[in-house]
Amino acid sequence: MSIPRPEHPKPQFERSDWINLNGPWTCTFDFGVSGRERGLAESTGFERNIIVPFCPESVLSGIGHTDFIPAMWYHRKIDIPSTWNGKRTLIHFGGVDYECEAFIDGKSAGIHYGGTVSFSFDITGLVKAGASHSLVVAVRDDIRSGNQPAGKQSERFASYGCKYTRTTGIWQTVWLEAAGMKGLSRVRTITDIDAGTVAFIPEYHAVRNGTMLKATILDGGQRVADAAVTCANGMPLTISIPKAKLWSPESPHLYDVIFEILDGKTIVDSVKSYFGMRKVHVEGNEIFLNNKPVYLRFVLDQGFYPDGIWTAPGDDALRRDIELSLAAGFNGARLHQKVFEERFHYWADRLGYLTWGESSSWGIDYCKPDSMRNFLTEWSEIIQRDMNHPSIIAWTPLNETRGNAGTPAHRRSHLEVYDLTRRIDPSRPVNEASGYAHVKTDLWTVHNYTQDGAKLAEQLAPKTDTGVWRNFPEQEVPYSGQPYLVDEFGGIKWIADETKRFSEKSWGYGEAPKTLDEFYARLDGQIDALLSFGHIVGYCYTQLTDVEQEQNGIYNYDRTEKFDMKKIRAAFIREPK
Repeated sequence: MSIPRPEHPKPQFERSDWINLNGPWTCTFDFGVSGRERGLAESTGFERNIIVPFCPESVLSGIGHTDFIPAMWYHRKIDIPSTWNGKRTLIHFGGVDYECEAFIDGKSAGIHYGGTVSFSFDITGLVKAGASHSLVVAVRDDIRSGNQPAGKQSERFASYGCKYTRTTGIWQTVWLEAAGMKGLSRVRTITDIDAGTVAFIPEYHAVRNGTMLKATILDGGQRVADAAVTCANGMPLTISIPKAKLWSPESPHLYDVIFEILDGKTIVDSVKSYFGMRKVHVEGNEIFLNNKPVYLRFVLDQGFYPDGIWTAPGDDALRRDIELSLAAGFNGARLHQKVFEERFHYWADRLGYLTWGESSSWGIDYCKPDSMRNFLTEWSEIIQRDMNHPSIIAWTPLNETRGNAGTPAHRRSHLEVYDLTRRIDPSRPVNEASGYAHVKTDLWTVHNYTQDGAKLAEQLAPKTDTGVWRNFPEQEVPYSGQPYLVDEFGGIKWIADETKRFSEKSWGYGEAPKTLDEFYARLDGQIDALLSFGHIVGYCYTQLTDVEQEQNGIYNYDRTEKFDMKKIRAAFIREPK
């Protein structure tokens, strides 16, 4: 059997010594959450088969169980190559929803909380080079608790409204990796297009006195520059790039870089990565990319798949989604209520596709301390994992936070998430709560699903007494001149072919058009309304594809076309005059 999702899952931090653990595992559901008491951590195999990295709710997992799974256990054998003797052995998980503990031969290797972000455990002391070991992974997941982010996962038995099939357990690639004992653990990349430099800020698993970090920058396989610095956590290595080529949607140029840890002339660790020279900042009410104003023609992408749920069936599917969006006239996407895997960001970097990084914040109670602790911890890990991607130009931690707006707890949660985001990554603007209710934000975003273009224009027209249109002006701070974006609109329901109808309860926003011509006219009218105002610097149309019963996508759920794509592209390719 071929390995599903065989590509390296972390293209900005890639070592040559790695083993993909995707494929057949065994598993068992633990409906009573009693597995630890029953000794399942020491298991050598369970009664059911499952295909990792697909969640048990998905067809691709081989199971397709869509009822709630409060806990489950996985098992497989792992073989440690004899050539890894003397190296640090790491096990990586691309994503496990929600609480995960791994065991090697019955001994705990580590615990992680957070269902959408990657993590790893150092298992060097638990394994032996040239030996086989039992790997057991325990998972707990309770999206109805109000204490964990869930995104668009349904808290009811069935999907409904804009809530869809759940994802439990392992849903991204699992892999083993051999690193130098004094090797790199991560590198933060900061580009300065004005100075023509790139700075690498390293962190190490351990540091030995006298070792050096060397970075070699390549362009098309040819060396551009290199430099070295003594290994020390947080000690930056800054390199000038002659005649630096910038990354942009029109020219998504990427430089490769090889990091090496040198002990004298001996290479004790080596990691491949890449970066793009680009700058994003806010001036007044405009967003600038590489010191030029940019208008955002975004689409809402929720990243669901009919056969894999949260997991793309293949790497080509990730690339294809971006290509479909570009073909429809968009220049980027708001990645909505889901943390997309690193391979998606890789393709966005390669294809010149702008994105906003978002969390799966729905499901938390942001007025509840324990819930916010869980969220802030996971959100900080998300930023740190993805902040080297040039395609990500803003962060959107929260979405539609109207509940309890105006209370001290609501205000504190928004201030904390904004300030945390800016502390970790001051290089990007923060849209602290998409749509509403804003407390502290670099971008002012609103949601408006008014279907009639003329009425939409009337609503969005700035008023002398009240200023720009806002969702809930009485519940949020005053607008203070930030870039103003309608980052949700449209959502026009259309089911072109009844064989594509997902359910009798399929829906979209407003009353569905009766004909295709009516659809195109409604779409053009809405876009005309947005483009007619100079204070609007971008939009996000709902949405790229149908998702289960929410059938308001530009494409069907299976990614086939619903419309005359020439007409769709002509509508979305327009920019304000």
